[in-house]
Amino acid sequence: MSESNYTGTSFFLTGLPGLEAVHTWLSIPLCVMYVTSLAGNSLILWIVSSEPSLHQPMYYFLSMLAVTDLGLSASTLPTMFTIYVLGLREVAVDVCLAQLFFIHTFSIMESSVLLTMAFDRVVAITNPLRYGTILTSSWIASLGMAIMVRSISLHIPAPIMLKKLPYCHNRLLSHSYCLHPDIMKLACADTHINSAYGLFVVLSTLGVDAVLIVLSYVLILHTVLSIASEVERLKALNTCVSHICAVLLFYTPMIGLSMIHRFGRRASPCSHVLLSYLHFLTPPVLNPVVYTIKTKQIRLRMLRFFRSNDAGINFGYLSVTTSNYTSNPVITFLLTGVPGLEDFQIWISIPFGFMYLLAVIGNGLVMAVVTWDRSLHEPMYFFLAMLALNDVLLCTVTVPKMLLIFWQGPSPSTFLACLTQMFFVHALFLSESAVLLAMAFDRYVAICAPLHYATLFTSSLISKVALALVVRSVAVVTPGVLLILRLHFCRRNIIRHTYCENMGIAKLACNSIALNSIYGLTAALLTTGLDFVLISLSYGIILRTVFRLPSREAQTKAFGTCGAHICVILIFYTLAFFSFFTHRFGNHVPRHTLILLANLYLLVPPTMNPIVYGVKTKQIRMKLLGFCNYSK
Repeated sequence: MSESNYTGTSFFLTGLPGLEAVHTWLSIPLCVMYVTSLAGNSLILWIVSSEPSLHQPMYYFLSMLAVTDLGLSASTLPTMFTIYVLGLREVAVDVCLAQLFFIHTFSIMESSVLLTMAFDRVVAITNPLRYGTILTSSWIASLGMAIMVRSISLHIPAPIMLKKLPYCHNRLLSHSYCLHPDIMKLACADTHINSAYGLFVVLSTLGVDAVLIVLSYVLILHTVLSIASEVERLKALNTCVSHICAVLLFYTPMIGLSMIHRFGRRASPCSHVLLSYLHFLTPPVLNPVVYTIKTKQIRLRMLRFFRSNDAGINFGYLSVTTSNYTSNPVITFLLTGVPGLEDFQIWISIPFGFMYLLAVIGNGLVMAVVTWDRSLHEPMYFFLAMLALNDVLLCTVTVPKMLLIFWQGPSPSTFLACLTQMFFVHALFLSESAVLLAMAFDRYVAICAPLHYATLFTSSLISKVALALVVRSVAVVTPGVLLILRLHFCRRNIIRHTYCENMGIAKLACNSIALNSIYGLTAALLTTGLDFVLISLSYGIILRTVFRLPSREAQTKAFGTCGAHICVILIFYTLAFFSFFTHRFGNHVPRHTLILLANLYLLVPPTMNPIVYGVKTKQIRMKLLGFCNYSK
């Protein structure tokens, strides 16, 4: 059987290599570890939920850690049980990919929870007087939701990409459960994109979390060492011991495992598997033990539980009192729409709603045509499909909420929802600019180096460009979100806008927003500004090449391939720069004009782009006409 063309329906898992004869005996300590993990973490959850005195941020984060540990244990348990107890090693591909998703998702969640616990300790030690006002119940819930969204969203693409790969005849995995690098090695096709995406996820989550945790403890140590009393210093450090142990339990085996995978070529397979077990099984088992031993409140409550025969479980105390708050942190913003035009907003909604409908239908048709028609499976049209997808997402992030405000009046938005909308608005705006730059590069190569066009713009390169666009947008916008998170908000909660954006939120803060403003301006110049400069340079070179062509017909034909792209660039950047400069320097421009411009520069390009490409690009125009005639 040819290994290059074989696609199996199942994989085979591995126990401890060389110890297959004693797998039944090894199942005993493994079962004890799982039972300990499930019992210990469940007990932690019950104690925190049933004891009102433990309804504090620190213990809520501990509950999140316990839930994550339970999820991690439950993710690895099925295949471990079948290997060591039943002796069955075969696992279906779909089941394997599902297990992979849950294992990696809960692993990232664990890292994220450890980071939030580090932040909890930073606030408690460096700013104890504001501890209760910063870590409110709604803020904790928002952090929990953000952790879940980050972990799930980053790992959804991994099993989808692996599912599309063909696998060779060798289907033997090197672990007792399915892991991304392990499955990826069995593929017969090119896995550079999978590898790059996996590395990006690890660095942007586990790597960033580890660095931030270290920085948190540097800040904590700096604060603790400035305390005059030695007793108080020890007391402050003692509150961090449990968390430090949990961090070491999680990251130490992981770092050891990654070192062996990268550099331990001669290490035995058994050492790989054992370190993997330590990484995935030890933290869920030992975290409840560590927190029980080192946390007096939990230890006493657990002792009471075992001494009492009639200990009842009461889940009715999951509320947090806020009577001791010293200030009123804003947890909900109020979006008011277009100031000064409240009476006309119902009429403004008509053209805006029509434009949104055109944008969704037009870009949807462009994506459908490019996807279904194989003759359009070329780099230029792939970039056009990226632009269409980005346009649909960009207007969908803002327009539905905008129309709701126009129809019903001022609309409340939670802090998390507002922050999420802000993130996607800015990230999608940056990715639109980046797609336009990629399309300019496509035109540059097609006109200036046509013989190399097919060899340069391979499907692999286009995929990497798409991935780079996403990574750049996320990497640039994320610090802006973090800078918003550091701000303290007063009683003011009215945003005179139709959607949440960076400076609109920042201006409501009580403390200085100079850093937010500087970062926002710098990010805009180094992304959108730099993209515009590079696009201008590419068209400068294109013009020089076109004017050197001998025939006017050839010049016209070359210019014709750029016409649609030039129109799209002018629509996007003209509105964007006009809105940007009027916001920055137009102090006498009416507020309603600024808001309308801000809405138009996000809505007009998605509406006009499919129209421009439908009119100016013959292939798209003919396919759309054919599609419409076929529908009739």
